[in-house]
Amino acid sequence: MIRENQRLLNHLNMALDALLVFLSLPLGFWVRFCLLDGIPSVPLSQYVRAALILAPAHVLIYAFLGLYESVRRKRLYQDLGTLFGANTLGFVLFQMALFLMRGVHFSRIALLFYFIFVNLLTAGKRIFVRKVLHHFRGAGYNQKHIVVMGAGPLARRYVEELSRSPELGYTIDGYMADDRDWPGVPWLGHLDKAEAVLDRRSPDEVVAALEMEDYSRLTQIIQACEKTGVKLSLIPFYAQYIPAHPQIDALGELPLINLRRIPLDNLGNAFLKRTMDIVGALVLILLTSPLMLFAAVGVKLSSPGPVIFKQRRVGLNKKPFYMYKFRSMRLNGDSDTAWSTNSDARKTRFGAFIRKFSIDELPQFFNVLKGDMSLVGPRPELPHYVEQFKEEVPLYMVKHQVRPGITGWAQVNGLRGDTSIAERVRHDIYYIENWTLLFDIKILFMTLFKGVVNQEKLV
Repeated sequence: MIRENQRLLNHLNMALDALLVFLSLPLGFWVRFCLLDGIPSVPLSQYVRAALILAPAHVLIYAFLGLYESVRRKRLYQDLGTLFGANTLGFVLFQMALFLMRGVHFSRIALLFYFIFVNLLTAGKRIFVRKVLHHFRGAGYNQKHIVVMGAGPLARRYVEELSRSPELGYTIDGYMADDRDWPGVPWLGHLDKAEAVLDRRSPDEVVAALEMEDYSRLTQIIQACEKTGVKLSLIPFYAQYIPAHPQIDALGELPLINLRRIPLDNLGNAFLKRTMDIVGALVLILLTSPLMLFAAVGVKLSSPGPVIFKQRRVGLNKKPFYMYKFRSMRLNGDSDTAWSTNSDARKTRFGAFIRKFSIDELPQFFNVLKGDMSLVGPRPELPHYVEQFKEEVPLYMVKHQVRPGITGWAQVNGLRGDTSIAERVRHDIYYIENWTLLFDIKILFMTLFKGVVNQEKLV
């Protein structure tokens, strides 16, 4: 049913996008010259003609950028980020066309409102459609039917992940394996009967999740899927070592999987992030300067010693640096090997106050300006604990492939203080592999609303 109607649904989706883009330009005209008053130099009819060209142009850009592909496995923020980029590209191309058509003078304010409306309307539509689809899929409608090849730990983990996300709309029809030992999941037959089973059942997708000892059967499964025209996805037995978005290179006709290529390896992405860090740090230093002056005076009066506490941490490419904080404890000799606790006797009363509200972290904006840190990234650790954790926690050292941050995805998800190091690393790696500028902005806003006041702060 899904395959028969998918083309119709895609056409409706594109038509609705075209309508929303078309309406955005006249709406910008209406706000500028009806709500705000004024006499247009170009009549409404010209805006309507331009909108008739903009609508299919935007839809074409959306199609090229993959916005009409399946979103079942795509995060909402990724979809909206791509949409914003597509609308920005369309807007820039429109401005270039107007520049070349020197006789047409559209209102800049009307065009600004057009840009706002086109983003709000198309994003709102996508959020609404996604919510509706999640509701119906969670209720058992609009399902994609899956046959799993294999019955080992990988296959079971895949089915468990799907069972935790019913809104994605996947139904497991059953599994095929040589051993029938998976209670609760229908057994469809032995692997050597794959072609006959797929031909009879016609699932939407086959997921091959074979363990290493069964990989000799993969060729047979691929051939069965090709003969029956069923889409095939593979979960390799080494999946635990592969990032969420692996980079595929090639040596002649031989594919090479880059196990640890990340978005910030791209120079353009790195430039955008560094630019946001510098601009953001300068603005935040300016905004928080009265608070930093208050903290400096309070630290100086609360106990003898320097105002700024410098602590050696491990940063980008495992290079050590000194991280700055307002001193919150009396001078001691354990600062390089010991965590402080919420009830630490070394803390001053004023130090406890500035730690509770994260005021002690404000000098790290200067670390960001120096390039030691970023506004967003994995939290840096003491060298003593880096040596310990790299032996105990899988993939721990991957976090050092990006600049450490003042805040991060782990911290805004409650993983700070005395929490699982393995869970923190899992969140850090997710951030590293899925970085976007919008993801950074999301984390900064989450920090503002969720992460300023600490219930307990150990690091």
